Amino acid sequence: MRTPLPNQVQDSTFTVGYLGRLVPEKGVDTFIEAIDQIEPPVRLWIIGDGPQRTVLQAQAACLGDRVRFIAPVPPNKVARTMTQLNALVLPSRTTRVWKEQFGRVLIEAMACRVPVIGSNSGAIPEVIGDAGLIFPEGDIKALADCLRRLIESPDLCRELGERGYARVMHYYTQERIAEQTAEFYRQIVEMT
Repeated sequence: MRTPLPNQVQDSTFTVGYLGRLVPEKGVDTFIEAIDQIEPPVRLWIIGDGPQRTVLQAQAACLGDRVRFIAPVPPNKVARTMTQLNALVLPSRTTRVWKEQFGRVLIEAMACRVPVIGSNSGAIPEVIGDAGLIFPEGDIKALADCLRRLIESPDLCRELGERGYARVMHYYTQERIAEQTAEFYRQIVEMT
């Protein structure tokens, strides 16, 4: 059983979340539109703040209590927050001057065994690998279809959660990154 966040009501609703800056390039508006295409019981938590918050709140108003805006959480509370989600989505979209470079929030979710869905912006597909679902950036229907797959298949959620955790342990622990960095420098030294 998941430990509830303050004021969270425990029920069987599938809770998907976004955690990050509320800016246009993060694609949260696409996420809200995808939720609108899915029948309840599904709820969206938008965790974070930024200049697009008011616009997103207005967009989500027609969905009532299916969308909840939550203040940013401090770094030491991210894992606890992640464990309250059934899935995490990073719907970033590339702009003329920006694309997703890494998406650390994906690693944080996968480390908590939370299944992830990401757009194909920048490095997101590389970070997720085979441990989550990818959709074309800005494609509302494709994102809604990914969400439905997870909602309808607890087995897929468990499988992706385990794959994500294994991926983090293999590629993204501090020890593994240190090993990769040392190997990179060894190769450079050998080339000189």
